[in-house]
Amino acid sequence: MSGWIAIAVLTLLTGAVLWRMKMPLLPVGFALAVGLAGYLLTSNPALPSKPAPPRAIDADSAPQLEAARRRLLQNTGDVGAWLMFADILSRQGKTEQAIEGLSLAAKAMPDVPDLWVGLGNALTRHAGGFITPAARLAFGRASAIDPAHPGPPYFLGLAWLQAGEPDEALKVWQDLYARSPKDAPYRPELERLMRGARAMMAAGIDGGRFPGADDNAPALEQR
Repeated sequence: MSGWIAIAVLTLLTGAVLWRMKMPLLPVGFALAVGLAGYLLTSNPALPSKPAPPRAIDADSAPQLEAARRRLLQNTGDVGAWLMFADILSRQGKTEQAIEGLSLAAKAMPDVPDLWVGLGNALTRHAGGFITPAARLAFGRASAIDPAHPGPPYFLGLAWLQAGEPDEALKVWQDLYARSPKDAPYRPELERLMRGARAMMAAGIDGGRFPGADDNAPALEQR
């Protein structure tokens, strides 16, 4: 725990200094968050200090990681870069760090629904595919911010499906389908997912993954 304690102490000291100097906290806080996210990608402060070989980063993730890092250095309010950063963390098994990063971003930009959707996805991944109360709150927050945004119900349905609850997934998707414009580009995919959920229910399938339900799918754009 010494690593986490050191991080907490340094963060508090930095905040106190900035407050005494009357500097704007949000931009500097974002910069600190970017540095912390980079540290979390390559380190584990919960482990005791000892020499260890560097953690290999998946070759496919390396270009995305570098792109996200550059984008965040240029603009700490880049929502897409935060989501990409969290996705890479999750794929490396660092789901707790992904949640921490998205929580920071969501608190700094509380009116951005995609960040809350990403947080809900990260919480679901961390729970092994189960819908936790915290995940439902995150999806609900995204829907409250923008009720017309298709992303929250779409990904909430995916989470229900992966949790082995196709009936719950179908309820969410049917509601989204009923209020979606007929020319919405995501409707064909939604129809396919609903057919799959009905097939799972008819076959008595309570768990497992539905083909095509991609954990790494990007948040849907508002239409």
